[in-house]
Amino acid sequence: MVVPAGSPTYRAPCQTACSIDCKMTRPAVVFFAFSAHHVGMATATYVLEGAADDLITTGEAAKLLATSRQHVVDLCDRGDLPFRTVGTHRRVSRADLDEFSARTQRLTRDQLRSLWLGNAIAGKLVRDPDRVLQLAHRNLAQLQAVHTRGQGARWLAQWDTILRGPVEVVLEALTSRTPRARELRQNSPFAGVLTERERAEILAAFARARGPGRR
Repeated sequence: MVVPAGSPTYRAPCQTACSIDCKMTRPAVVFFAFSAHHVGMATATYVLEGAADDLITTGEAAKLLATSRQHVVDLCDRGDLPFRTVGTHRRVSRADLDEFSARTQRLTRDQLRSLWLGNAIAGKLVRDPDRVLQLAHRNLAQLQAVHTRGQGARWLAQWDTILRGPVEVVLEALTSRTPRARELRQNSPFAGVLTERERAEILAAFARARGPGRR
């Protein structure tokens, strides 16, 4: 991808974050960045330009992580936390900060169980995207007819945008570990994708794998 001249420098370590929850109630915003190879140069340019509006200082990042500014600086210097240089100052994007938080945050047992269910939904999506997306669109329309205002409506509007995008965007929303993605899944339009039997089998397998009392 070609970065326009004058854009802030970006340094990032190789990283991935995959997981999932599947119940839903509160809203959040998920930011996705895809290369021109996946979604076209126009979209890629939009993401690059929009990212500059989402930059925060290392001090602000420290407050969000409940740590010291020096610790955030150390994370940047070690390559653990991606950053951009604006003038002589480091700037961190909220999306990168969320990904870092997700990688270092221990999931609760409920979140892990939701992750198993969410990955199962993602598996069905890649096998039969047309059927799964049709069901999700139908569920979403019903939910939007009921939830016309407030945070729920804003979350559903986010799902409407995601479902109209590439399948890869939907998969990211279903499987990302970021706090924003976990919140987004609290308003899932994927009810009915898994049969009751499939759901029960997945939860039984989860219980065997995790064991009683394990987190």
